Amino acid sequence: MKKSFLVAVSIVLLACQQQSDTELKELYSLPKKLKEVSGITYFTETSTLYTLEDSGNKNAIYAINSQGKLDKTITISNATNVDWEDITKDKAGNIYIGDFGNNDNERKDLCIYKVAKNQLNADLAKAEYKISFSYPEQKEFPPKKKEMFYDVEGFFEQNGYFYLFTKNRSKGFDGTAFIYKIKNAAGTQKAVKIGEFKTCSNYNHCVLTSATISPDGKKVALLSHDKVLLFKDFKGDLFHKGTHTELNLNHFSQKEAIVFKDNNTLLIADEKTNKIGGKIYEFTLSR
Repeated sequence: MKKSFLVAVSIVLLACQQQSDTELKELYSLPKKLKEVSGITYFTETSTLYTLEDSGNKNAIYAINSQGKLDKTITISNATNVDWEDITKDKAGNIYIGDFGNNDNERKDLCIYKVAKNQLNADLAKAEYKISFSYPEQKEFPPKKKEMFYDVEGFFEQNGYFYLFTKNRSKGFDGTAFIYKIKNAAGTQKAVKIGEFKTCSNYNHCVLTSATISPDGKKVALLSHDKVLLFKDFKGDLFHKGTHTELNLNHFSQKEAIVFKDNNTLLIADEKTNKIGGKIYEFTLSR
C-alpha cells in the first residue's frame, strides 16, 4: 500500500556481523511508468527481470530487459491487485504474485497467485490458481497496536513451499520478524509459523521489505532500506537458525525488492521518493 516514507541521511549500525567492503552498483533506472515497484524476480536464461507494483496500480506484471527497457506488460485478467508486495518464481519458471500487503493488519483476503511460465508470452494472461491463507496466531482484525505483526512484503518459493517474512508494524517496534510457511497448492490454508528473529529497534533501518533465496538454496537475503540481512549455514528451512550477517549498503532509499541474480550476486530495486531512487542496483557478496 501507499506508505509514508522518511528519507534519512544517517546510517545505523546493528550489533552483529557486518560487511561493507563492496559497493552498491547502479545498473539502470527503471522505466518511468513504474513508480511503485514492490518486487522483482529474475530469469537467468534471458537476463530478464519481472516486476510488479503495489496497491492502487494495475493487475499486471512487467518484463524488463538487461538495458532497463520495458519489453512487455502482462495483464493478469483473473487477479485483483489489492496490495501486491512481492513476486517470485519456482525452479520451473512459473511466477507467483504475493497479494499479502497488510499495512493495517485487517485483511482477511490474503493470497498468492500462480502464473504459469507459458503465460508469460501473452499480453493478457490468467493465473493458473490462487492460494488463500491466514495466520492462525492473529485473532483480531486489526490486532492491538503493539501486536501488528501480520504485514508481509517479502517471500520466495522453495521445494514446493512458500516462505513469508513479516513486516513488523507494531507500536514500540523492536525488530521482531516471523517466518511463515505455506504449501504451494491451490486452495485455502493456514500459514505455519516456523520461527522468529530480530533485526534492530530502528524501524526506518531495520524493517523488512523483500526476501530471496539463492539458486543453490544455501543463502537467504532479506532487504531493508539500507542493508541486507544474510542467512547462511542453516539446516532445512530453519533459515533463522543459521549464521546472520548484516550487509551495509551505505545507501538509504525506499528499497522494496531483492532477488539473487546468481549464487553470489543480488539485484535490488527502490522506489523513487523525493527524487531519490527508481533504479536497479547490483550488490556482490563477499565469498
